[in-house]
Amino acid sequence: MSKNPPKPSVERAGRYWRLTMSQWLNQPREELFEFFGDATNLEKITPNLLSFKVVTPRPIEMKPGTLIDYKLKVRGIPIRWRTLIATWDRPEKFTDEQLKGPYKRWHHTHIFTEENGGTRCDDIVEYAPPGGPLAPLINKLVVQKDVEKIFMHRAKVLEEMFGGEP
Repeated sequence: MSKNPPKPSVERAGRYWRLTMSQWLNQPREELFEFFGDATNLEKITPNLLSFKVVTPRPIEMKPGTLIDYKLKVRGIPIRWRTLIATWDRPEKFTDEQLKGPYKRWHHTHIFTEENGGTRCDDIVEYAPPGGPLAPLINKLVVQKDVEKIFMHRAKVLEEMFGGEP
């Protein structure tokens, strides 16, 4: 395991917040794309405290327009989440967008780049918490910390599964 696991960065981007995360994994791009392209693998890389489950019947054919349903718990509250696969550009990138769920907006782009004999995986998430005029306060007190913890957990698990370093 690397001494300095990657950490996400979050900044305000107009009406939304943008989380960016970059992680190098010691696997070929095609294999990592396949792993991330299987929605059921989200259960493996999401912290257990979220009780995250894919409820869409398997197998799920991934392509633009695919809908995927999940159930999870956010701070103990049961939530249903539905995403749309907006783009699917094998093996470079894909984007999922929340149609229903805990955020006012969630737009997540996954980018896979061959680099140094492995793959750099970049995540760009544009999100907005609910709360209207209170959204900045809600983000500062709760949402940003939770989202950062989820991505740090995910980075740790991915590194354990696939190996990391530079």
